[in-house]
Amino acid sequence: MAIDASLTWPTPRSAYIHVPFCRHRCGYCNFSVIADRDDLIDRYLRAIDAELALLQRPTIDTLFIGGGTPTHFRDEALRRFFGIVSQRFALAPGYEWTIEANPEDIDDETLDVIATAGVNRVSLGVQSFHDPKLQTLERGHSGEIATTVVRKVADMIENVSIDLIFAAPNESVSQWRSDLETALSLPITHLSTYALTYEKGTQFWNRKLRGELSPASETAEVAMYELARQITADDGLEHYEISSFARPEKQCRHNIAYWEGRGWYAAGPGAARFVRGVREGNHRSTTTYLKRIESNQSPVAESEPIAWEQHARERAAFGIRMLRGIDLSEIGVQTGIDLHQLLDDSITQLQAQGLVERTGHHVQLTHDGVMFADMVAREFL
Repeated sequence: MAIDASLTWPTPRSAYIHVPFCRHRCGYCNFSVIADRDDLIDRYLRAIDAELALLQRPTIDTLFIGGGTPTHFRDEALRRFFGIVSQRFALAPGYEWTIEANPEDIDDETLDVIATAGVNRVSLGVQSFHDPKLQTLERGHSGEIATTVVRKVADMIENVSIDLIFAAPNESVSQWRSDLETALSLPITHLSTYALTYEKGTQFWNRKLRGELSPASETAEVAMYELARQITADDGLEHYEISSFARPEKQCRHNIAYWEGRGWYAAGPGAARFVRGVREGNHRSTTTYLKRIESNQSPVAESEPIAWEQHARERAAFGIRMLRGIDLSEIGVQTGIDLHQLLDDSITQLQAQGLVERTGHHVQLTHDGVMFADMVAREFL
């Protein structure tokens, strides 16, 4: 398939920074995290500054500080970190700047540091409001602390998102309903819900193998997911992506940049970027990342140039996660790939299974297809 030689990759307008520090690694976590190593924070701050300096201060629309637990930094380190970020990026008017936070880390001073820096969106890792479930998930806060912190943050930063986990061991549908109802009674603008997964290599994976944890049944997991869709809709939240629900105009713009394949910068241990047609991932080990930066070596562990056809397929696969669907012609114009021709057989088969619907150039998941979004995405890849 001939590709238009005039096609160029867009300049990224988003950036992600990974902060690996946590006070404790939760049993289900498979992210690039390092616990109980606050002695590395000073080295990390110098290293992240050195990595970001290579970008030459690009202008961006969205910035996401994730982890790990960025708010694990104490206030002096947090100020230093924000100073580095502000020096290395120019935020465009109307920017979205998100920071992930754990409820137990938020006090008045920390919240003031966050707000003063210019952060205008906070994503709280609540996971549940039920203490027994929080203990099972090895979280460090109580349900009472979580509700108090959500209100405290919303008083200062209006755009508050929370994460909730469902299908935890021994969790009932009625308990999950209670979590949802509590969340929606609070001043949140965005909700993300995730079924508990048992990733190979995590403590939960090992405990499941030993019979210490029993995963929820598929029937219960489906019932909980459908309940989330129903309750959020009744409360006026738009289900705009498989796991994401938002008040009007409060969709996560940063994540949408991922799903639309627009490209993004990224820095920190394990951070993955997509810049001008090349996908790269830094070393996941924090100590390896630091040593490489300190010895003037690249922190990159993996690098892969992406062909236009692969990019077009990925645009379709990730974009279909958004419930508004994808426009095959729009992707075709931007990539030079005729997805009508490339994906026609797959889309026809998915239509026959009742998983997608196609109207002209537009393809989107059906109500039933939402439950099989991963399978649909694999067909596009």
